[in-house]
Amino acid sequence: MREALDGTDGFISAQALHSALHAGGSPIGLATVYRALGDLAASGDADSLQSPEGESLYRACSTGHHHHLICRSCGLTVEIGADEVEEWAGRQAAEHGFTRAAHVVDVFGFCAECSARLGG
Repeated sequence: MREALDGTDGFISAQALHSALHAGGSPIGLATVYRALGDLAASGDADSLQSPEGESLYRACSTGHHHHLICRSCGLTVEIGADEVEEWAGRQAAEHGFTRAAHVVDVFGFCAECSARLGG
């Protein structure tokens, strides 16, 4: 399944990946795709996020903690570091007595190309 994710651009839903695999001749079932993507996300081999519409999306992940800028139009995804976010999240957790805090930050907007096409 990791190889299938490596072949996609940006994030993809389990259903879209399943359709692409079937178009390529794979007999894999949709439930198996969901299970495999969930396992990849749990092990850190895939990024997982929810689209603004609430759909779970996946993509092959680079290593290390990171965040994303995601284009709402074309799906272009850029991995970013965010030291300020890391510091803020740690402070907020500590101020409220939380330990072992984790966070996910995904910023949705329009990439430069889509912004130009959409008129700003």
